[in-house]
This record gives sequence, structure tokens and C-alpha cells, in this order.
Amino acid sequence: MTEEGASSSASRTLAADVISGRARTAGASQPELGQQAAGAHQGAPDEEIRDKVTIKMPADGAYLSVLRTATAGLAARLDFTLDEIEDMRIAVDEACAMLLSQAIPGSDLTSDFALGHDSMTVRVSVRCIAPRVPAGDTFAWTVLTALAGSVEAQAGPGDVLTIALRKSRDSSRSV
Repeated sequence: MTEEGASSSASRTLAADVISGRARTAGASQPELGQQAAGAHQGAPDEEIRDKVTIKMPADGAYLSVLRTATAGLAARLDFTLDEIEDMRIAVDEACAMLLSQAIPGSDLTSDFALGHDSMTVRVSVRCIAPRVPAGDTFAWTVLTALAGSVEAQAGPGDVLTIALRKSRDSSRSV
């Protein structure tokens, strides 16, 4: 699918851009969100990102099942347990619910997945009129932290609100 087709909110198309390979050697250009948030993405310093996947879709709750399915599939690729996979599905869904409540109608929701050897980082972003970072003392934020392990939120340039989730595979089990 062309970028022109993917960026048209009116057409309500769903675009997925998969960039495989080592992040440090891949010369592929990032989509617009990647350009805005590249400096903010931080994985574990000693872990190399193996694959990156970007999903861009309308900022509408009707499309969240696609994102939940993609999250589960990518977590399964990392040999996450069934409980860890379900935790990430729920965490991504909850993060999206927080973002969609502030999204500009007709805008796009962008999800960037960075897959390491035994961890997954998901950055979900949407454009807002006046983005407000979710409060860290709410029940929803506590649930996110319990499910994903590490959670951050930021209002960035261009009125983009981002929630980043990072979950590591349980290192106590052998693969």
C-alpha cells in the first residue's frame, strides 16, 4: 500500500508497514511518528532491537481488535507465555482507550512495536487538540504498570500524545 493511501483518514484504510532486520543496520525510513519519537524510544541499553513493526489505523475503537491481534502475534514470536501475551493485549487495549478519549476525530492511531531478544516495546500515539498526559496515580495507570512492567507517557511535538509500554519475557524460564 502506498503512503498516500495509508495517510488518508477519509478512506479509512488500514496500513501496516513491517520493517524487519536489525534496527542498527536497517536503512529504511521511519513513518512520521518514528521521526517525531525516535529520540524518545529507549529499550534496554544492552538489548538490540531485532524487528520493528508499525501499524497505522484510524483512531477509532472499532479497529482495536486488529491491534490486539497483532500484539498477541508479536508477543508469541518472542515466546512470551500465554499469560504474558494476554497481559500485553490488555495493556495495549487500555493504553489505546486512554489515547482515543483525547484523539482528534478522523486522526490516525500509530503503534510502533520494537522487538528485542526477550522484550517488546509498544509505543501507541495519536494526535490530540490539547494532549494531556494521563495521571500516574490512577487505577488505569496502575493496571497498565502491572500488566506491562514499564509504562511512560509523553505529549510530544505536533500535539502527539504517546504511551510507551515495555514488557520483558520472564527470564527465569528456559527457552
